[in-house]
Amino acid sequence: MEELPSFSTLNYTICFVYLGLMFSIGLWLAGKQKTTEDYFLAGRKMPWFIVAMSMFASLTSAASFIGLPGLAYRENISYIALGIVSVLAAPFFIYLFFPFYRRLHVTTTYEYIGFRYGSPGRYAVSGLFVLLRLSWLGVVIYSPALALSVVTGVNLYLGILLMGVLATTYTVLGGLAAVLWTDALQFILLVGGAIWISVSLLYAVPDGWSGIIAIAGETDHLNVFTLKINIFEMSATAIAITTFISLFQDYGIDQVTVQRLLSTKKFSGMVKAAIFNSFTDLIVVGMLMFIGIGMFAYYVSFPAQVFEGMTGDRVLPFYIIQNLPNGISGLLITAIFAAAMSSMDSGINSISTVIVNDFFKPLRRELRTENQDVQLARMLTFVLGAIAVVVACYISTIGEIFKAAGTLMSLFSGPILGLFLLGIFTRRASFRGWVIGVVVAIPATIWLQHGTEVHFIYYQFFCLCVNIIVTYPASLILGGEKAQSKYTLKGRAELNSVD
Repeated sequence: MEELPSFSTLNYTICFVYLGLMFSIGLWLAGKQKTTEDYFLAGRKMPWFIVAMSMFASLTSAASFIGLPGLAYRENISYIALGIVSVLAAPFFIYLFFPFYRRLHVTTTYEYIGFRYGSPGRYAVSGLFVLLRLSWLGVVIYSPALALSVVTGVNLYLGILLMGVLATTYTVLGGLAAVLWTDALQFILLVGGAIWISVSLLYAVPDGWSGIIAIAGETDHLNVFTLKINIFEMSATAIAITTFISLFQDYGIDQVTVQRLLSTKKFSGMVKAAIFNSFTDLIVVGMLMFIGIGMFAYYVSFPAQVFEGMTGDRVLPFYIIQNLPNGISGLLITAIFAAAMSSMDSGINSISTVIVNDFFKPLRRELRTENQDVQLARMLTFVLGAIAVVVACYISTIGEIFKAAGTLMSLFSGPILGLFLLGIFTRRASFRGWVIGVVVAIPATIWLQHGTEVHFIYYQFFCLCVNIIVTYPASLILGGEKAQSKYTLKGRAELNSVD
């Protein structure tokens, strides 16, 4: 077994120059936000292509950037279905959700729930979103910090603190505009890094493409395209079904994504950004799957380079340090930092947006100026950044973190999506019925997670289905005020023009 190369001075220099650039963007945009619309939605005047790149960067966290290749390395390329389904699903959430948000001129997606179900529904889903994204933030910071600490020697908690402080600082200073512009740079670094690693594997593995495909085929890494569904295993068919639903959550109703879309000038910008993002999913997820089987083929071909503890999420950072030139390896490790920061800045900005717009503004009794609300948003962003760092440090004490995060998040995302879908498709669904659905769905999902061997990719889908199946008849039995037709799919033509 060869000695692992050290993280050189040049690599450290590249990392710190990049981090300094992110901080400079925050300083450049500092103080330019005079209203909450400026701070939370960048004045609704961002170019659609910048929004599209930010969408991808914010949800393609470092956990995904290193986790998806690790999953392909460990199991198979089933997640390639995610990219395919992303393209197929885009027209659905563009048609179902986006017109409501644009016509109602909302700042958060949960304002629609307030119009549709009343204030209790808005408070409930806003609270679930805060819990959902706080748990997610801990993972997207911790996962790359763990992997990077192993291959660079940087202290785990120092890495968490460094990412947290920098991402929080430029987000506090520049609001959503800073998040969007820094995410655009991080997008370029992420995609460029994936391309470079893919090309390096084609040269590193004997026989290149054919050698990688041959080894992957012989080891069942490609045996995923089957119509047979086994709830205890991961297959492309299962991923296609479950991710089709999860994409409605991620791109149709989640504040992290929709907030970016609402910052565009026109409805057409929202559509262009969503379509661009879906095709980027297809290309980049395909590359990440290829990187996973490529690394598997490489280490099968060169077993002497396998290090102890080089499993799962740690494989990609190990490969980068081992096989890429000095400087380039630093740039790609920086790409992993970039992925973590793009997710963190998006998360804390969106959570602060929801807290101000869905809790503080509706509940306050005294009027406040826009400047006071902007200052409140900055303070909340700072506090949320600190909480995210603490959560990431706490998560470092828990094992099986990637699966654990998905397990926890499914309990929140399933009910949120259920309330939106029922609200759009029927006037009869009520908040009281949904509460009954939640009371049944969450314990049922916890039982599925801990009482069975069902694969974790089914958790969110199961929670959503139980919630909907229980909510609708409970709404009919308990009654409740019917929705105005303009807030449902059938009657939304009553609302004003999209733009």
